[in-house]
Amino acid sequence: MSAVTEPSVVVVGAGHVAAQAARTLRRRGFAGPVVLVGDEPVGPYQRPHLSKERLATGGEGGFWLLDPVWCEANDVTVRTSSPVERISAGTGEVLLADGSALPAGSVVLATGGRPRRLPGVEGERVHHIRSLSDSDRLRERLAPGRRIGVLGGGFLGTEVAAAAVTRGAEAVVFDLDAVLLARALGAGIGSAITELHRGRGVDLRLGHGVAEVRPGADGVTVVTAAGAETVDDLVVCIGIVPNTDVAVASGLAVGNGVEVDARGRTSLPAVFAAGDVAAHDHPRYGRIRVEHVDVAQQQASAIASTLAGRPATFADPHWFWTDQFDINVQGLGLGGVRPGDVVITRGDLAALNGTVFWLRDGVLVGAASIERGEDISVARELIDLEIPVGAGQLADESVPLEDLLDFDDDEVPVS
Repeated sequence: MSAVTEPSVVVVGAGHVAAQAARTLRRRGFAGPVVLVGDEPVGPYQRPHLSKERLATGGEGGFWLLDPVWCEANDVTVRTSSPVERISAGTGEVLLADGSALPAGSVVLATGGRPRRLPGVEGERVHHIRSLSDSDRLRERLAPGRRIGVLGGGFLGTEVAAAAVTRGAEAVVFDLDAVLLARALGAGIGSAITELHRGRGVDLRLGHGVAEVRPGADGVTVVTAAGAETVDDLVVCIGIVPNTDVAVASGLAVGNGVEVDARGRTSLPAVFAAGDVAAHDHPRYGRIRVEHVDVAQQQASAIASTLAGRPATFADPHWFWTDQFDINVQGLGLGGVRPGDVVITRGDLAALNGTVFWLRDGVLVGAASIERGEDISVARELIDLEIPVGAGQLADESVPLEDLLDFDDDEVPVS
C-alpha cells in the first residue's frame, strides 16, 4: 500500500515572503513538502538590515530568517542559486533555468524587485543596494576620508547616508525634492528628518534634478543645475522595478506587478504572489503594490493560512518603519491618505518627538511618528475599529491617546 503524499508548496524567491510562508504553513498544520527556491547563493535574510545594521556594522545578529536545523526538522527545503524560468500552467511544475522541474500543488511567487538603474551609469564606483553582496561591497567603501554620493533621498538613500556618516565617511545626498521623505511621510516629519541629517553632517543637495552622471576611474561626477560634484562612490537609490519576468513567462496577469486578488491569488488559481512583486487588491485601498517588508510578511501569512485550509485575507493598514541614525520613524496607512484629509500634529516634530495624524470625516485613516511607536499602536486600533475622534483630542497631549479607544456613542468628539 503506497503512502498518500500531500501536494507540495513551492515558493519562488527565498526572502521574507518565503520564510514567513514556510513558518505559517507549519504553524497552521500544512503537512506537505515546502520548497523555497532562490537565485541568490544564500538562504532568506533580513533585507531591511542591508541598509541599516549590516551596512553600518557588518553584524549578523538577527540577520538570518530561517534556522537550517528548523528547516530540516520541519521538512522545509531551501534551494539556493536556482533561478526559475516559469511556472507551467498545464502541469503546475516550477521549471528551473538548469532544465530541472519541481512538482507543485501550489506556488507562491515572491520574486521581489530589482534596483532601477540609470542608463550607462555603471562601473566599480557605482552601487545599488538590493542583495547581501551589494551591501557588503558598499560597506567596504564607507570609510573615513571617502566621500559617498547618494542619488535619491527616499528611505533607502537616507539610510545609506546615515550609515556612511556613522562609519566616518562623508555623505552627500542629491534629490529633486527640497525636503527629504516629504512625499512618503508628509512635510512636517520630512522637514524634521531633513534637519536631522543636516545636523549630523550629511551634505544635502536638494531641490535640483540631476542632469548628468559621469562615472570615471577616479570617481563619479554628478551634475545638477547647482553645479558639478565629484564623489568617490555613488549609490543609486531611485526605487525598484518589480521582477515580473517569471510571471510574464508563466502567462500571469501583470500590470504594475503581478495582479492578485484580496487573498493573493493570481490569474492562475494554484499560483499566488506576495511582496514587492504583487499588485494586491487590498480591501481597504484597492489595487496597490507596496514595497514594505511587513506587508510582504502579512501577505505571506494570509496566503499560507489559505493554503493550509484556513482562508485568510490581508486587509490591515500598511505599516512600515525606517531608522534614521538612532531615530525611529514609523508610518501606518499612508497609502490611503488623500489630499483633502485633515492633518493634525501631536508633540514636537522639530524636537524629533511627535506624531502626525490624517483624519477624514472624523475617522483616522493614517499616522506617522518620530520616536513614538506607542502612538502608532493606538492609531492602528483607531483605524481598525473606525472609532470617531476629534482633531483637538489628537493634538492635545493632555488627552491620553488610549482614552480615545473608549468611545461612547453618546459622546461627540472634540473637533
